Amino acid sequence: MTPANSSDFSVGLTGGIGSGKSTVADLFAERGVTLIDTDLIAHKLTEPGGIALPAIAGTFGAQFLQPDGAMNRAMMRDQVFSNPAAKKQLEAILHPLIGQEVARAAAAASGLYKMFVVPLLVESGRWRERVTRILVIDCPEEMQIARVVARNGLPEQQVCAIMATQATRAQRSAAADDLICNDRDAVALIPQVERLHALYCALAALP
Repeated sequence: MTPANSSDFSVGLTGGIGSGKSTVADLFAERGVTLIDTDLIAHKLTEPGGIALPAIAGTFGAQFLQPDGAMNRAMMRDQVFSNPAAKKQLEAILHPLIGQEVARAAAAASGLYKMFVVPLLVESGRWRERVTRILVIDCPEEMQIARVVARNGLPEQQVCAIMATQATRAQRSAAADDLICNDRDAVALIPQVERLHALYCALAALP
C-alpha cells in the first residue's frame, strides 16, 4: 500500500564514480520505489534526436557529434575534464534541460516514494533542500578505481582525474543522512537496502 504522504517524501541517492549507485538504486526500484536518475536523463538528452544536441553542436562544433547524431561522449569527456570553461558551457546547456525532465518525472511518480539518483548531489549544493534524506553509497577509493577500470576500460589515471573533480569520500559521508557500504558483493547490499527501505516507508507515512 502506498504511504499516505509518499508524494512528499524523497531520497537523494549519491556516491562517487564506481561506488555502485545504479546497483543500489535498482534494488530500491525492485521494492516499488520510483527512480529518477539524472545521469539517465542526461544520456537521453544527448542520444540521437536528443533535444540538447543542437545546442551542443552550436557551442562545441559538429565534430562533437557521432555519425548517428549522438554526442561523442569520449570526446566531450576529454574536453570538459581538461577545460573548466568547456565544462561550464556543457552544464549551462544540460542542467536546465535535466531540471525540466526531473520535474516532469517527479510529477508523474507513482511509487512508494521518490528516489533521485544524482551523482554530483553533494557537489551541486542545490539538492539538500530538494530531498527529505540523502543516502550515500560508500566504498574505498581503490575499489572505485578498480570497478571503473574494469567496467569502462578507462586508464587508472583518467579515473583518478574524474574522482578529483568529485566530492571526497569524507565530504559525502558528512552530508549523508544514511549510508550504505558497498565494499563486498551485491548480496551484502540487500539487508542494508531492506533496512533503509523499511525506514523510508515509515517516514513517508508520517503526517
